[in-house]
Amino acid sequence: MLKNWKHTITAATVGALALGGLALGVTTSHAADPIKIGFIVKLPEQAWFINEQNAAEAAGKEMGFTVVKLDGTDGEKVLNAIDNLASQGAKGFVICPPDVRLGSAISARAKAAGMKVVTVDDQFVDGSGKPISAVPHLGMSGGKIGAQVGETIAAEMKRRGWKPEEVGAIRLSNYELPTAKERTDGATKALLAAGFLKDNIFDAPQRSTDTESGFAAASPVLAKQSQFKKWVIYALNEESVLGGVRATEQFKIPATDVIGVGINGSGAAFAEFQKSQPTGFFGTIAVSSTRHGRETAVNLVKWIKDGTEPPLLTETTGELMTRADWQAVKTKLGL
Repeated sequence: MLKNWKHTITAATVGALALGGLALGVTTSHAADPIKIGFIVKLPEQAWFINEQNAAEAAGKEMGFTVVKLDGTDGEKVLNAIDNLASQGAKGFVICPPDVRLGSAISARAKAAGMKVVTVDDQFVDGSGKPISAVPHLGMSGGKIGAQVGETIAAEMKRRGWKPEEVGAIRLSNYELPTAKERTDGATKALLAAGFLKDNIFDAPQRSTDTESGFAAASPVLAKQSQFKKWVIYALNEESVLGGVRATEQFKIPATDVIGVGINGSGAAFAEFQKSQPTGFFGTIAVSSTRHGRETAVNLVKWIKDGTEPPLLTETTGELMTRADWQAVKTKLGL
């Protein structure tokens, strides 16, 4: 019996060691697997966000990590996306949230899943509306980029010899989104500093930030303020400005009497610049969506792999892109 007992223990021990070896082999295999991260965006159909996700994916192929591209058009989809990533073994994610006020909920869900978070473009805010500075963020300097828009419009008005008292401005606004407010406020300040009349600036609140919404918001302003024959248009992005430009076309206002300046530098602007005839869309302050996508993804992976936390705040600025030079600027910024 003792001999058999010893034999049983020995066999069991050998078996356990064998299983342990297999387990070790599995662990080692998983350790060698590429790091997986998510990249969640609020408007997956917009060229800007497509470029960001593609740039992150390209960086992953180059550097050996995997990027899962997901959409987060509302809070429920974001939380589902986080759960999806957790089930796939992702170690973190980059996100441009559909609502910056979801920051605390998103951070809590990520922490529960053991994932790190980096925000891009739109920064999380807390219940009082203050930025959640503990989450690393890369975005545009809204005020500075907005100022570039205003300065561009003012310079083009001067070049065309427009008198400020004869010009109306459509400010396509979304004040629930801090990033949007920073940009349009920056543009407004620059215009006023250049001599634009405050009473000639008209708010056109948007429900969303796409071309259709820009058109719907701008049209009532044009109908009500028909005394103005010349218009300038600005917003948080170029899609919204293009909506405003389409509205001026609907009201039969000549393209030569419109100066629309957007922000981003994406496919929407490129398509407009390639039209056979110039439109009221004068230009856009181009920012490298490629940089935003690549840099946030690489920073996140370094944080996961090496423990090197990204800068808590990185702000970028842009470069004016017009019909005359859009291809050169596009190449320069890697768009």
